[in-house]
Amino acid sequence: MRLNVLFIAKKINEINEDAYMHGYNWKSFFNYYLSKYAPDVLEGVGSDPEAGMYVAYYTLSPETEARAEKLVQVITNLIENEELLYQIIENEGNNISWDNESFF
Repeated sequence: MRLNVLFIAKKINEINEDAYMHGYNWKSFFNYYLSKYAPDVLEGVGSDPEAGMYVAYYTLSPETEARAEKLVQVITNLIENEELLYQIIENEGNNISWDNESFF
C-alpha cells in the first residue's frame, strides 16, 4: 500500500486547524513528538524546514548514524500507522507550538 503524505497532512489540518503541515509545522510536530517519545533521537539533530518540505540531519558519527536510523523508524511508524499520528494530533495537538509563519 502506498501512502500519500499530502493526504495525511490534510487530515491532520482537519483535526487541528493550527496544524497546517508545511515543513515548519512538521518540524514543530517532530520536536514535540521526539522530546516526549524518543528524546535520545533529538540529540545532535538539525533541521532545515521549508514551506514544502522537512529535512532532518546529523553530523556523521557512529552514534548519530544510529539516531538517524531510529528517526527513520519513528517517521515510518507514524506514517504507516497514520491513526496513531491522528490520535496524537487530536489529543496533544494543542500542546504543540505550531509554527504558522506566513509564506506570502
